Amino acid sequence: MQDVENIVNGQKLFLKPEYQDVFKNKKQFESSAGSTNPEKVIEVAKWTTTWEYREKNLAREHITINPAKACQPLGAVMAALGFENTMPYVHGSHGCVAYFRSYFTRHFKEPTPCVSDSMSESAAVFGGLANMKEGLRNCKALYKPDMIAVSTTCMAEVIGDDLNAFVIGARKDAEGELDGTPIPAAHTPSFVGSHITGYDNMMNAILQELNMVEEGVEVEKDNERINIIPGFESYLGSLKEVKKIASMFSDKIVMIGDHEDQWNTPAGEYKLFSGGTPLAVAKTARGAGTTISLQKYSTQATAKMIKGDWKQNYVTCNPIGLGGTDEFVMKLSELTGKPVPSELTKLRGQLVDAMQDSYPYMHGKKFAIWGDPDFLLGVVSFLVEMGAIPVHVLCHNAPRKNWEKEMQAILDKCTFKEECHIWGGKDLWHLRSLLFTEPVDFMIGNVYGKELYRDTKIPLIRIGFPIFDRHHLHRYSISGYEGALNLLTWITNSVLDALDEETKEIAKTDYFFDCVR
Repeated sequence: MQDVENIVNGQKLFLKPEYQDVFKNKKQFESSAGSTNPEKVIEVAKWTTTWEYREKNLAREHITINPAKACQPLGAVMAALGFENTMPYVHGSHGCVAYFRSYFTRHFKEPTPCVSDSMSESAAVFGGLANMKEGLRNCKALYKPDMIAVSTTCMAEVIGDDLNAFVIGARKDAEGELDGTPIPAAHTPSFVGSHITGYDNMMNAILQELNMVEEGVEVEKDNERINIIPGFESYLGSLKEVKKIASMFSDKIVMIGDHEDQWNTPAGEYKLFSGGTPLAVAKTARGAGTTISLQKYSTQATAKMIKGDWKQNYVTCNPIGLGGTDEFVMKLSELTGKPVPSELTKLRGQLVDAMQDSYPYMHGKKFAIWGDPDFLLGVVSFLVEMGAIPVHVLCHNAPRKNWEKEMQAILDKCTFKEECHIWGGKDLWHLRSLLFTEPVDFMIGNVYGKELYRDTKIPLIRIGFPIFDRHHLHRYSISGYEGALNLLTWITNSVLDALDEETKEIAKTDYFFDCVR
């Protein structure tokens, strides 16, 4: 067991004899119950690597194994924390909120403020109005937020709780305690959509709540003002980079839903809320001349509201890679009427130079990649720019409309486009079959690809969300020219790592020397 004078981590702890004895005894009971047959396990495992199993696996419709997405309320929590002094409030069980908080905390290595009204069995039968009434008052009294952003979980959605009616009822019973506190509410059922849908629903609800206009009152317009909505962005460095680029063009460009500081607090006195778009600024978003979304498929409902209700100019840009960043920079230049700053031109040139240096190592390399729709559009475009072959592009939460066409247009630019495949709606167990039957050189994806690496021995390059088992990657940018340089560095160095591994056998494969004087 543990020794207080010599604390060891789990990896070494479970190798101690006392733990090994426990495991051994446990296996005896399992075997005597006939639940395991080692030879049969090996036989079946081998069969799961075949084309026969692949066809059965790809035909699977009614079960998900190792999903490459999370549920709606997770995205709603991120959207809420992008606003100043805002508490995400989940109408559902305490266990659900514990999951959301731990998920973000494990990725960002920072505390994640979020509360719930702890619906229990009785609330599941009779509805959660009582929980909402008491929960909102407690939230305001304990944490003193300026805004409370309410979302739902499966339980509340299955029984049909009416959020808007519940919020109105809670306000009436609050004896003035909730007066003046915006309480946007978004239905975010976990059993449909994904975390990006939840982000969209909550962003839409917040902007509508903060920008309500009384009939007959005109909105004060500022056509020079530009809003930027980042979407479900897990790379805090990307938020910083986008704001840096925008500031080179105008001081009237505002990020709406800026969660950078919330998950990047310094050591010292802890603050429950950190950073975020000021509510006063968010309340004037309707009067801007243009809103730019950096993630088209994370803001579809929000886009519809901005274009339809606000009658505002709305554009999307995906500033990942060389071409994506070029498009974003040129759009800012067009909207502000200002030339591209020389600093950006220099950064672009440095990126192009670096891409030329690394091109021979990435050209022709085969990749499997998974993640969210907008993330994939950006990173796959960058891979194609570098001459790589995205053989398997898997998007579990792929939108039904247009996304596959957009991705196909990118893959059509690849020299080896006939080798490239799009797998919409598939999970990582599907990808396992694809990797065994049509193997690649490298994988790009989140932490859940670790088991794929262990099974297939294909190197995993950790880019995406979530990443639990490596530290500080979220602090970097994958957007802008500097973000593209980060992608280039991570991917190219992974290629070189693999090259070292393949050429280290003495007098057999050790013919590759980059360190010869």
